Amino acid sequence: MQTVFEEDDKIFDAIVAGADGYILKKTPPAKLLEAISDVVKGGAPMTPTVARQVLLLFNNKHRNIPKNDFELTGREEEILGYLVKGLSYKMIANKCNVSYATVNSHITHIHEKFHVNSGTEAVVKAIEQKILRR
Repeated sequence: MQTVFEEDDKIFDAIVAGADGYILKKTPPAKLLEAISDVVKGGAPMTPTVARQVLLLFNNKHRNIPKNDFELTGREEEILGYLVKGLSYKMIANKCNVSYATVNSHITHIHEKFHVNSGTEAVVKAIEQKILRR
């Protein structure tokens, strides 16, 4: 990616979209040719200021991530884990020694916290966002 933009969101969007590097247009021609060569060799060239911003973005995002940002209870995590394993509501109720209605209630709370409408969506979100502890 060669651009005039140095804003964090532009850098992040370019990287997420698959950019192999991020070079500013003010980069001298010799450095630009070197960056192109680096990409061909499998590198990921960035101007020093962009590299610094990427490191800061990465460090800030990973330093402040709450362990459970959906605020699931222990029981909700347990039930979600069983959903991920493919157990039915009835099977989950048996494993947890609770009623089917209780499982349904916990799953309703999971749907609300995840902002989803089905167990399948909850499972997908749990897997994609690595919500469950192993």
